[in-house]
Amino acid sequence: MSLTDAQLDRYARQLILKEIGGAGQAALLGAHVALVGAGGIGAPAIQYLAGAGVGTLTLIDDDLVALSNLQRQTLYGMADLGEPKVAAAAAAVARLNPEVRVIAQRARIDSDNAAELLGAADVVIDGCDNFATRLAVADAALASRKPLVSAAVGQFEGQLGVFRGWEADKPCYRCFVGGDPERAGTSCAEDGVLGALTGLLGSLAALEAIRLIAGFGAESAGRLLLIDALDLRFRTLALPKDPGCPACR
Repeated sequence: MSLTDAQLDRYARQLILKEIGGAGQAALLGAHVALVGAGGIGAPAIQYLAGAGVGTLTLIDDDLVALSNLQRQTLYGMADLGEPKVAAAAAAVARLNPEVRVIAQRARIDSDNAAELLGAADVVIDGCDNFATRLAVADAALASRKPLVSAAVGQFEGQLGVFRGWEADKPCYRCFVGGDPERAGTSCAEDGVLGALTGLLGSLAALEAIRLIAGFGAESAGRLLLIDALDLRFRTLALPKDPGCPACR
């Protein structure tokens, strides 16, 4: 793929990185990323993926923009209140980078529609807010052999992992969390969350997707990044494949 003069200018700071260069930028322009959730994690991820020139973004969310979102979902503003998040996000992407194609899916993803909604995506980013949905997304990504970037936040803590469980030495998401869709959970509305932390996790999720597409940097699958914003501490743990996992063995 040859880049236009405008693209050479727009992506100049990426193009001069030897790990990306013209081939990596061409890969980004031709890539398709699906984002499950356009909230605290999805909103910053959308911005950085669009800025980087990822060619197609599928945004999956059934929620409306609320005033309480604006503390952390800075993709939106007061004028977006009451609008579907996917529509407001698509408009924001069009302002930032009109070359990026957005497929806005105002829907709640579940085990029945996950395969269809994730469609032809090359990479899936999951930033949703409940465990049952995460399992449905993870199962669909595993079945279609799509790399899954999973990010989560709560209060002052965050975690990020990349899962490619169809590979013999890599865990799937169920290797990490088990398989109980009724696991008790809490929401940001109940426990609270630091807005800047969601921005950090969303940016890291976008970074992982860019690394996967452009093919640079150390391997992330099989590791879990843990972030403690109270102590400003980052740790990385190894995630082994579960030999008894029914999903990926």
